[in-house]
Amino acid sequence: MTRPNRLHPPLKTRFALLVACAAAAVLLAHCEGGGAPVFVQEPLPYPQDALAPYISAETMRLHHGIHYAGYVEKANRLAKGVRIAGSAPEDLIRAAAGEPGRRALFNNASQAWNHAFFFKCLKPKGGGAPEGPLAERINASFGSFARFKNAFLSAAEDHFGSGWVWLVQDGEKLVVMATADADTPIAHGLAPLLAVDIWEHAYYLDYQNRRADYVRSVLDNLVNWDFVAGQIQETQKSGGAP
Repeated sequence: MTRPNRLHPPLKTRFALLVACAAAAVLLAHCEGGGAPVFVQEPLPYPQDALAPYISAETMRLHHGIHYAGYVEKANRLAKGVRIAGSAPEDLIRAAAGEPGRRALFNNASQAWNHAFFFKCLKPKGGGAPEGPLAERINASFGSFARFKNAFLSAAEDHFGSGWVWLVQDGEKLVVMATADADTPIAHGLAPLLAVDIWEHAYYLDYQNRRADYVRSVLDNLVNWDFVAGQIQETQKSGGAP
């Protein structure tokens, strides 16, 4: 009488798991897990108190150390085991944007990306009007820097609820847009150049409900126009793709 092979049940179980993994749709889950995290919490490019008095050290501690850190942790946890065509965070965000079942992943991944971008858009003793080719691009798209500033402030004031205000490149033009909650221009094929976070955690300790005053302070005193100009150059190198 032939004795049963005791290895068969584990092999069948492993085969079933492999089949289940292979059947995943746009975002393909692999079974092994592990590997390097997709998102890394980037350090601030300046000390926590460097943006005071316009943004306080306490706001930066909470914003960068708790809110941003939380999005990075959740995005990596939700992305664990997820494999897509491409390894960049932007690839993950674009893939998750079109998947209703991946909404939590999209929200946390986008927030992690948006925050990392936003902190780079700021610097001590920044703001005011840019110079050089960037100023020419703004004038060509908006008529003047003053009109750009008014459009940016209006987008922040008119936006209902939490979100972001952006300067983006759309084809040959620069455009101001607002996105709700975690939404990001890269999910819409647009190249972000400048972001200002208008979630309350970004400003409420310093400005309470005066969102427009906060955004005006950023534009007047904190925008890192060198970084913004660099994003235009990167966009030109990549042929306009974000």
